[in-house]
Amino acid sequence: MYDTNNIFAKIIKGEIPSSKVYEDEYIIAINDINPVAPIHILVIPKGEYRNFNEFSQKARPEELVHYFRKIADIAESQGAKEYRVVSNNGSSSGQAIFHFHTHIIAGATFSKLI
Repeated sequence: MYDTNNIFAKIIKGEIPSSKVYEDEYIIAINDINPVAPIHILVIPKGEYRNFNEFSQKARPEELVHYFRKIADIAESQGAKEYRVVSNNGSSSGQAIFHFHTHIIAGATFSKLI
């Protein structure tokens, strides 16, 4: 069951401040508060999806297309020409907040997959 009090739900509702880099009717993108690289942005759909599986199965087609197309636009708007896109699905994969989101990570050289 989706937790309407998770930190991303609160950010979307404007209950918690964030460093927004982009927002529209479907998504919000914010700077990560614990960045692992000079550019570390979280792209978060506004719908109540706990993980990638729920998003891919329950989001409307226009939400899905918009979400993935905007990732490149957001990365470019922040100066990232080359970047890593990461999304964890489940606690054993490293997902800590159970509202689907994607990390855009750039500005450093990454030599390994993980």
